[in-house]
Amino acid sequence: MRYGAGPEVLRNLSFELKPGSFHFLTGASGAGKSTLLKLMYLAHRPTRGVITLFDRNAAALDRDELPEVRRRVGVVFQEFRLLDHLSTFDNVALPLRVNHVEETLVKRHVSELLNWVGLEDQQNAAPPTLSGGQKQRAAIARAVIGRPDLLLADEPTGNVDDAIAVRLLYLFEELHRMGATVVIATHNRSLVERFGHPVMRLRDGGLTVEDRPDWPDSETGPAARPGTQQKARQADAGGQARTFRRSIEDALGQSR
Repeated sequence: MRYGAGPEVLRNLSFELKPGSFHFLTGASGAGKSTLLKLMYLAHRPTRGVITLFDRNAAALDRDELPEVRRRVGVVFQEFRLLDHLSTFDNVALPLRVNHVEETLVKRHVSELLNWVGLEDQQNAAPPTLSGGQKQRAAIARAVIGRPDLLLADEPTGNVDDAIAVRLLYLFEELHRMGATVVIATHNRSLVERFGHPVMRLRDGGLTVEDRPDWPDSETGPAARPGTQQKARQADAGGQARTFRRSIEDALGQSR
């Protein structure tokens, strides 16, 4: 993959994400993490090679087929991409409404998820009035509520504190347990080590997959070790995520 006449950002990548897998995507700044995610959600087309998504050649999809494929992909954008003319509630509700979920269920489950990510007081707020961390949580809620087959998240915990970051990772974990394939681009070494999923590492335009990553100092800071109180908060977050999973499965089961 190259931009214009510049050098290749990514080259000779070959990998397969098995359905229901969970990977962290890491690499130094400028390594191409965002570019790889854009290729995966079909925002870019490769300058050479083939991308197969849901057993379909992405290059062979016509314009009418793209929306159907993209509805199966949830994306957490680094720049959020919330719609400023809609409330926080309506931004998060969009995937459910596109899938024609009954409005009473939309109201129930969007409110529940916004409460879970700590935005219960911002449901009627317009995105321009939200802080960066609040926008990030709204973007995550929008990406997961439609129960996508593939979830791609670009630095989803970059603007939140450690406690919220762990809480959000438990939400991604529960979506994964529901059968979604998950890829999270991050620099957060402590989260990667804590959750223990395989790591896709970009370096010098190439990609390696590691079960137990060896962390170069240039890519991350030191690993943080949770204390007793932090472990208790993590366990509580995990229990709440499982409760959310049960309720959202009830809602979305009617739209599939």
